[in-house]
Amino acid sequence: MSYLFILVPFLLLLILNLFPQRKMEAIAFWTCMLVFSGQALFAFFCVFSRWNIYWPEALLGFNLYFDRLALFLLFTVGLVGAVAMLVGHFTIKYEHERFNFKNLMLVSLIGINGIAMVRDLFTLYLFIEVTAIATFILIALQRDRFAIEGVLKYLILSVVATTLMLSSIALFLLFAGGLSFPALRAAVNASGGNFLILSAIALFLCGLFIKGGLFPFHGWLPDAYTAAPASVSVFLAGIVTKASGIFALTRFLTSVTGFSPPIKSILLLVGALSVVTGALAAIGQKDIKRMLAYSSISQMGYIILGLGAGTKLGIFAALFHFLNHALFKGQLFVNAAAVEEQVGSRDMQKMGGLAQNMPITGTTALLASLSAAGIPPLAGFWSKLFIIMALWLTGNYTYAIIAVLASVITLGYFLALQRQVFFGKIREELCNIREANIYVVLPAVILSFLTVFIGLCFPLVMRLIIR
Repeated sequence: MSYLFILVPFLLLLILNLFPQRKMEAIAFWTCMLVFSGQALFAFFCVFSRWNIYWPEALLGFNLYFDRLALFLLFTVGLVGAVAMLVGHFTIKYEHERFNFKNLMLVSLIGINGIAMVRDLFTLYLFIEVTAIATFILIALQRDRFAIEGVLKYLILSVVATTLMLSSIALFLLFAGGLSFPALRAAVNASGGNFLILSAIALFLCGLFIKGGLFPFHGWLPDAYTAAPASVSVFLAGIVTKASGIFALTRFLTSVTGFSPPIKSILLLVGALSVVTGALAAIGQKDIKRMLAYSSISQMGYIILGLGAGTKLGIFAALFHFLNHALFKGQLFVNAAAVEEQVGSRDMQKMGGLAQNMPITGTTALLASLSAAGIPPLAGFWSKLFIIMALWLTGNYTYAIIAVLASVITLGYFLALQRQVFFGKIREELCNIREANIYVVLPAVILSFLTVFIGLCFPLVMRLIIR
């Protein structure tokens, strides 16, 4: 069963490119929407039904397995991918670019689905690189100067990450004689602090930190998020960097290394620095997408703090915030796409009072901002609360306090965004602005509904799904 999540998008990719683009435009859109949304619904149903799922299978030499952690990522990428497809259908104007966008989204889906289900380290690396290659092209889809510059920064650091991960894989292979997760876990447990194993772990962690855009390897992320087309920014912020960086890190920690005291110390330090650096850098940004990009660095730092606690509560809180970040940050980039499309600018100083003429966009943006800041009773409050609880219960009081204070900063810059863009009296030159197209409004409403529903009905969600 698990191999279908690789084969179906691959076969669809082949079929769509057998016919002229003009004839396949509408078919490609609806088929891709069906694949992304169908995957999300299937994964949700599997979790909701509480099936005892564990399906190990092999495909072309790849060892895949289908567990609940895999289902979590399959659901998230399906949801965010469907949202990005809708936004791209409206915001990408040229037919050939829309067609290429759909093809590259399918390639990304193959890569992320592979990351979700792999069972050995080299295959994990391969699918991370598949995702990265598709992402490079997606960012430069419209081939303008800023997009090329953003891609080059991402590419340079990605090459460094690739070198680090391949070096790590070589060291693991020398010591363990194999790269399957069980073999590596046994080798790590039996290593007794062997220098080769410690070096391999450190190199792979650094590679994943780069892929996830975490401090101090975050320099590429704001440029890439800002320069990418609107729909690509939604996909990048909502799932790509978290899948190839943070989810891969979670799988590596839970399946290979475990949570030893040195690893927890590294995670806590990197998480705290990412939280603080991203939050402080977001203050005073004029470009709405650039502010959201720096905010993403900060929010991903919270996920790393949860993992750094090294407990079941911490891992649960990290994954819960992973999902919440996909919801509220994907929604905020959808809102940014709506504003940019209607106003023709991303400069927040040239806006103001847009909520009067764009009430749906303004309302959903406010809900997402409050969730990102951890304001109750929205979904982001619960995941941040559990992260802080996990840190406090493990005696990491300083990191718990940093998490709380950074949330205050987050609330500050998001309220500043709301004031500059949506609140107040509308500028005279913007009086003719109208609400965005349904392809942008509908995804924002769906994501906003999920954020509110998870927050208000958290006990039900906790009991039926998350636990």
